[in-house]
Amino acid sequence: MRPIRHPGVQAVLSRLMAGWMRLCLGTIRWRHENRELVEDIWAEGGPVIVAFWHSRLALAPAGWDHGRGQPLRVMISLSPDGQFIADAVARLGFPAIRGSSQKREDPAKAKGGSQALRDALKWLKSGGAVALTPDGPRGPVRQMGEGLPVMARMSGAPVLLLGLACRPAVRLNSWDRAMLPLPFGRGAVVWDRVEIGRDTDPADVVADWTARLTAVEARADALARG
Repeated sequence: MRPIRHPGVQAVLSRLMAGWMRLCLGTIRWRHENRELVEDIWAEGGPVIVAFWHSRLALAPAGWDHGRGQPLRVMISLSPDGQFIADAVARLGFPAIRGSSQKREDPAKAKGGSQALRDALKWLKSGGAVALTPDGPRGPVRQMGEGLPVMARMSGAPVLLLGLACRPAVRLNSWDRAMLPLPFGRGAVVWDRVEIGRDTDPADVVADWTARLTAVEARADALARG
């Protein structure tokens, strides 16, 4: 076992990461665009799915208002590293649903993904919100599978596409070039909204949703640069 995957080490790191994220996200000066889309969702109530690219996972809590929005849970992969991330985001008030929204060939991971889908649909049916990264947990980067539109069609929930960025930031040498915030900087949150009909093939919307999610992220990058 790698030291970073030891339960005790992960517990300490999750506390440190959650505290760092709370400091950074609370001191960044955020700009918002198309905020009325999420404001409408908060006012209407009911289930909603929130999607953002995996590289912006550390920024995602900035997009959701605990006091006004539906209770939100985050889909986190079943990988050993996923537990550390799940613990960190839970400390920020976002409990995890463990399992990926992506399709997997590995039977064990496929089983975990199926259970995660059932858990997510149950939560959505209760009127909650589910957040996920449609290119996670291992990519390819900014490539969406059918998991997100399948969940949207089965639940009937609208999908909010969320673009996030901040400056300055640290970019990790990871597969997704993950962005970690630094305190007292500038940030941007940009929204788009999509839906899928009951009779629509999920494969038919993947390209459009991919392009639109990439577009809101690019717009957030531009706003954060000022």
